[in-house]
Amino acid sequence: MPGVLNVTRDSSLRDLIDSHLHMPFPCARNPHESEAAAGVDAWLRRWGLTDEPGVATMIARTRPAELASRTSPAVDSGMLQIVAHQIAYQFVFDDRAEDVGRRSPGLLVPMLCESIAILRDGRPPGTRLGAALADLHRQVRERCTPAQAARWAWKSREYVHGLLYEAVAQAQPFPLRPGDCTSIRSLTAGVEPFHPLYEAAQPHEMSPAELHHPDVQRLGRLSADAAVWTADLFSAVKEQRAGEMINLALAYQREHRCSLQVAVLLAVQQINRTIEEFQRLRQRVGPELSTTGVGYVDGMAGWIQGCYHWSRAVPRYSDVASVPAVP
Repeated sequence: MPGVLNVTRDSSLRDLIDSHLHMPFPCARNPHESEAAAGVDAWLRRWGLTDEPGVATMIARTRPAELASRTSPAVDSGMLQIVAHQIAYQFVFDDRAEDVGRRSPGLLVPMLCESIAILRDGRPPGTRLGAALADLHRQVRERCTPAQAARWAWKSREYVHGLLYEAVAQAQPFPLRPGDCTSIRSLTAGVEPFHPLYEAAQPHEMSPAELHHPDVQRLGRLSADAAVWTADLFSAVKEQRAGEMINLALAYQREHRCSLQVAVLLAVQQINRTIEEFQRLRQRVGPELSTTGVGYVDGMAGWIQGCYHWSRAVPRYSDVASVPAVP
């Protein structure tokens, strides 16, 4: 169990997270953030997504361009815009899937099948969301090499499949174990589709030996897990109130039948171990990597620190500051 809290009874759950989470990566933001924010607003309007109920408010509360800026501080303005578009799209798609899937997982099938058809087969879209995805896919193909774009599409399809797993898990009457929760969360995180974009931001493609190096592959998995689990810490209050299941801290709370504060600390311990492993592997494999490989791994590290700083500041998760640190 966690040790003694170094916070006071006047502290919040957000303070508790800040006090115990080990975040060794420096905070940084992209200088083109304001341009990306304007670009996101125009892009969502172009495809009619902000005309749909609740989307404009959700975007204002999630700030996708800020998340893009924090996770991708070193990329050029063009790549930052693609990253911001993708984050905004995933926020809209994820919220829609959550709403539909809560009523019945089967209702999600047409929505998910359209996405797979666009990503895998290049089929024309039939909905606003599909049209936005097709345009995003076009942007990726124009910026990336064919191999990088194929990796992006593959990872994006994994994300789409993960949303069906999430809907099925939410519909079950029995509590989800932490291991099952983290397995589903690794898919629905939607972090790994961004990794090919960081390769594309470099001067050259990675060699197959670098790309498939076991340590580099493991770094990708650790990056996605650490990033999304950190967001879970700050979103736990919101998601607990909404009856959500797929959250690392809430999974610990169910498993140990403990307070949310203790569950958050258990989740923090797992995240800290994950970040420590990421640092060890990054240091070990670094001397073997080309400049492109180093930039690719730096992009992975950016998601860990970026998700932390964005999650603690974004209005969507502000409820975390209203819960005391001490039960």
